[in-house]
Amino acid sequence: MAAYRRSQSGGRRILIVSYHRVVSDFTGELQRSIPGLLISQETFRRHLEEAHAAGFELASIGDAVDVMHGRRVAKKDLCVVTFDDGYRDVYRHAYPVLKEMGVPAITYLPTAFINTDKRFNHDRLFHLLRRVQERRFRPFYDSLPAPALQLLGPILSGQKTVSASLDDFIGEHPTRVLTDIIDALEQQLGGGADLVPEQGDVMNWDEVRRMARDGFEFGAHTLGHTVLTLEPQEVVEREILESKRAIEREVGIIVRDFAYCNGWYSDEVIRVLSANGFRSGVTTEDMPNRIGGDPFTLKRKVLWENFSLGMLGDYSSALTGCQLDDCFGVLGMSSPVPGKRPHFISAPAGGNQLSSAPARVSPNPANSNEIVVGPETATTLQEAP
Repeated sequence: MAAYRRSQSGGRRILIVSYHRVVSDFTGELQRSIPGLLISQETFRRHLEEAHAAGFELASIGDAVDVMHGRRVAKKDLCVVTFDDGYRDVYRHAYPVLKEMGVPAITYLPTAFINTDKRFNHDRLFHLLRRVQERRFRPFYDSLPAPALQLLGPILSGQKTVSASLDDFIGEHPTRVLTDIIDALEQQLGGGADLVPEQGDVMNWDEVRRMARDGFEFGAHTLGHTVLTLEPQEVVEREILESKRAIEREVGIIVRDFAYCNGWYSDEVIRVLSANGFRSGVTTEDMPNRIGGDPFTLKRKVLWENFSLGMLGDYSSALTGCQLDDCFGVLGMSSPVPGKRPHFISAPAGGNQLSSAPARVSPNPANSNEIVVGPETATTLQEAP
């Protein structure tokens, strides 16, 4: 299967893997956080070991882009390690492992969160929705933003898990809708410190600089973790450029790489990246990268703890190897979710309308086998606990 994927990819596989939070106590953290964002430090270490054993060269994002462009000939298949969101867990638990093993990696930063105690909207909403469940609280929909019913209804009726409903909702609504719902829910729940998640803190600039001095790379991930395909052009440009400039100013590096929030991108977003000195953009599309492919639509495999759990609930080397070699994709057992979207802008009445930007979006087929476990995840094969 690896040989088949290699031939499909133009001679060498370029596997880009994506993580979010690397934690010391996965079982404990699972009780309070979005499952699909979590992997234990030990499983993360084993992933790196498995990739090396499978014949991959653990390489940088720049190496991958050079091989795709033909500027470099790879002697081995490449595996690139990436992290989205800049969670402090990465600094605490992934950075030491990467440094010890000599593995390069890039972390994509939503810069408005660095050096703050703010939490991401997806973590805040997940926490609030769990509080709603725990208290058996019945929201007053008349005083919530109208889209809240789309988020809360499937959860309270038992049709969807919190993670699944939240993931669907975030992909369809701009940031201001999320913050409006957060504010309204917090008010209905009576306020208080317990409505803000303790976990999910983000790195500070000193921690970023320390990693950068050790050779680890950083890319932009917007200012406010914004799904750009839902925003007008001026917001797209501001989110991309100010995020890039903040990292360059604070860390003293040139930022050339970008990660799309939720994995979604459009021609308009790519145009802004290309015009402003970026060399790559990574999606969450779980598909093979091909030599000569578009560096602004790099495919990634989003991994979390359960992707390596065997039938008895313990770590499975064989299953991990299957994930890295994309056995399930080769066999047609998984259905990747396309990240290319038509670009929407806000309409005056509060709805959405298509922008006039040219669209090359591929149709998104119905996907009855898709199970979503958290923001920015591609199709998975195992449901979150």
